[in-house]
Amino acid sequence: MNEATPNKPAKPVNKSPRRRAREFALQGLYQWRLSGNDEAAIESHLRDSEEFGKADREFFTGLLRGVLAQESELQAALQAYLDRPFGELSPIEASVLLAGAYELTNYPETPYRVIINEAIELTKGFGGTDGHKYVNGVLDKLAAKLRPIEVEAKRSARTSR
Repeated sequence: MNEATPNKPAKPVNKSPRRRAREFALQGLYQWRLSGNDEAAIESHLRDSEEFGKADREFFTGLLRGVLAQESELQAALQAYLDRPFGELSPIEASVLLAGAYELTNYPETPYRVIINEAIELTKGFGGTDGHKYVNGVLDKLAAKLRPIEVEAKRSARTSR
């Protein structure tokens, strides 16, 4: 994908401020799941990162704090589409799913496909080999429940081509 070949150097990855915010939120959620650090300590640590200035700070804060505030409700919403208890998911998959569920619920202005694609990319970048497939399947089912009109419109548009 972004690999250099002998004749062609690697292209720099231009990440949007929102993508960077999602990456930082994922790091924060991962840190929270593993260490139990509080929100303030996690935010402080991440804001010290050299790259943080390129992230959408407001979106990062909303995403991290929102997931932490609604964690039990998000887990409950996701559990119906999981093949195992939430606690058995890898910390990356769990964190990406929580963030994706939060966005699907709280950011209706962001198309559901964008949210799912961003979750897939995060999982590809930070998760296990096939974790992105699992995340895709779970969030796609959750999106159908949370945003039935939007999902059906997208599916109808695809089948009418």
